[in-house]
Amino acid sequence: MTVTAENPENGAAAQEPQAEISAEKLLAPVLSAFWDEDGSWTLDTYRRHEGYEGLRKALAMQPDDVIAYVKESGLRGRGGAGFPTGMKWQFIPQGDGKPHYLVVNADESEPGTCKDIPLLFANPHALIEGIVIACYAIRSEHAFIYLRGEVVPVLRRLHEAVREAYAAGYLGKNVLGSGLDLELTVHAGAGAYICGEETALLDSLEGRRGQPRLRPPFPAVAGLYACPTVVNNVESIASVPAILNKGKDWFRSMGSEKSPGFTLYSLSGHVASPGQYEGPLGITLRQLLDMSGGMRPGHRLKFWTPGGSSTPLLTDEHLDVPLDYEGVGAAGSMLGTKALQCFDETTCVVRAVTRWTEFYAHESCGKCTPCREGTYWLVQLLRDIEAGKGAMSDLDKLADIADNINGKSFCALGDGAASPIFSSLKYFRAEYEEHITGRGCPFDPARSTAWADGPTDTTEVNA
Repeated sequence: MTVTAENPENGAAAQEPQAEISAEKLLAPVLSAFWDEDGSWTLDTYRRHEGYEGLRKALAMQPDDVIAYVKESGLRGRGGAGFPTGMKWQFIPQGDGKPHYLVVNADESEPGTCKDIPLLFANPHALIEGIVIACYAIRSEHAFIYLRGEVVPVLRRLHEAVREAYAAGYLGKNVLGSGLDLELTVHAGAGAYICGEETALLDSLEGRRGQPRLRPPFPAVAGLYACPTVVNNVESIASVPAILNKGKDWFRSMGSEKSPGFTLYSLSGHVASPGQYEGPLGITLRQLLDMSGGMRPGHRLKFWTPGGSSTPLLTDEHLDVPLDYEGVGAAGSMLGTKALQCFDETTCVVRAVTRWTEFYAHESCGKCTPCREGTYWLVQLLRDIEAGKGAMSDLDKLADIADNINGKSFCALGDGAASPIFSSLKYFRAEYEEHITGRGCPFDPARSTAWADGPTDTTEVNA
């Protein structure tokens, strides 16, 4: 496979075999290009980095041409499913006489996912500019940002960025003299994982309990307030301004053929340097670990998630799997939100999967029986196995319950709960059996903590 690396400074694309791309060329900072500058979140800083130039170019085009341009760029949704963004915009019916709405899903709460919140904290104007472009394209006069309510510092910074945008004429009446009137509302959710599902988010935004809706009708036809609605992820919308400003060919010069462009990878867990790494789609975990210092010293990778805890886990055999939608899919998992949680050999798989399943059981909205009842019983079985009280028959029972949840629940939360069950039994069944035959967990939980291998000398600690 060949990955295209891009130098954002000069826009010159370089085609090189994946294994030969250096770390410096591998990184493609666009959204994160000036996160380390003082006041990176301010309008002045954003303008110094060609901020709102993409909007000016979009406003010089016809709305349908903007949709076609984004579609031709190949931008795929960065919220998990990877659905083409331009195609999603194209589904909005025109000339229907109804208000159209854009809703940005900023309810980031997938375990391990931490890209949208840092993006909003460091560079909120990229999202605001993308919102204005998207609203112009779909003929919307009101947009909403649904933000996870616990992140109060981000909420305050986002409010200030919206105020700056209104004052500068990027929001409000007659945006930049284009005739577009646009209101932007920032809404803080109450903290529910289920509200990351787009229809549950819409119900919550309307003031109802956040539970997924029966589809059809789909949001593009009857979404917010029963009107045509586009629901997009933060990173998806924030990527649009750079595409309009620098061109679709520039965007396609990065990534792979079917998964073009740049994206944010969230590297966490037992790694030397966790954080956000922005690079082209199609790079590998091995390359990301090489440039970030690898796993913590003295340890090796045991298993990892390519897209958060709701995606089937992979092992060290998959280090060279291209991190794009096709590559990860072929390996039996999903790219999801690119939340690369890495665990070393000190981690008990049963313990990790149990904690994830406890999360899904707690966050289930209870609307459908497979998820409500299934996640509860998964937790009971996993707790017994972890404590050494399980039986061999419990392993088949785990798989059977997960199968009765997967694809049969009202929304994808049930599928996400089943994923780590299936994949952990596939790759680490022997570890489950060891818990049963040994009547307990063979791992020391303290050894898997981040500080387990820290300095023990008092002088060194205090230095």
